[in-house]
Amino acid sequence: MSPLHADVLGIGLLGPGLADWTSGAPLLRDPALWQPAATVVPPPQRLPPTERRRAGAVVKVSIVVADQALAAAGLDPATLATVFTSSTGEPANCHALCEALAAPERLVSPTRFTNSVHNAPGGYWHIAVHGMAASTSLSAFDGSFAAGLLEAMAQVATLQAPVLLVAADVPYPDPLHAKRPVADAFGVALLLGPGTRLALTLEPETAPTPCGHAGLDALRTGIPAARALPLLQALAGGAAGPVHIEGLPGMGLQLTLERALERAPA
Repeated sequence: MSPLHADVLGIGLLGPGLADWTSGAPLLRDPALWQPAATVVPPPQRLPPTERRRAGAVVKVSIVVADQALAAAGLDPATLATVFTSSTGEPANCHALCEALAAPERLVSPTRFTNSVHNAPGGYWHIAVHGMAASTSLSAFDGSFAAGLLEAMAQVATLQAPVLLVAADVPYPDPLHAKRPVADAFGVALLLGPGTRLALTLEPETAPTPCGHAGLDALRTGIPAARALPLLQALAGGAAGPVHIEGLPGMGLQLTLERALERAPA
């Protein structure tokens, strides 16, 4: 395929030891400065208090990083098409529904049912921003970030307009955690627009680019959305050269940062 191109207009980040993009970018440039710490998810100010109480962890992570990416760009979120991707969806809600269905009464809360659908983060976001643009929600197991990035960049190329990509994953409770361990909550948002800074091509399955730090590599392999870390490191450091990200079996992405970010945080 011919390369897909996009500019990077804004970035959001939340994960272990990475509170946001502004403070996290220097740590990704020099991983020796990064310290492991459990992810602390701040209340998403975009949501009113009632919705904040109802929303699950994956919704909160998604909206927090989406707002970070939008803050840097100054665009009207109501006008943006979006791509939301997650391997896990809302695990705690899935666990609670399974418990309810295993009980004799089999009573399912309407609120839990509403939050069980995979497009819940996209729904919360578009309702909050009064957005009428198209929204895509997808999942591809450990390749979910790659699938979302491919979809978002294809939409940028087709629409010639900005597209907001949001990827988020959160841990499962036991006993699901034993079958599908996810180390911690992690979210990343990329506001992509027409331009040539970032180039993407499909490639056969290739060894992913490592983070160059044992702790960050453990995050990369332990949380599906954290497969974005090598790309985030390139964006934080302004380094040119290919980055390889795993996709579905037999397929990967090669990403080339053709121009550095002019305002990567110091």
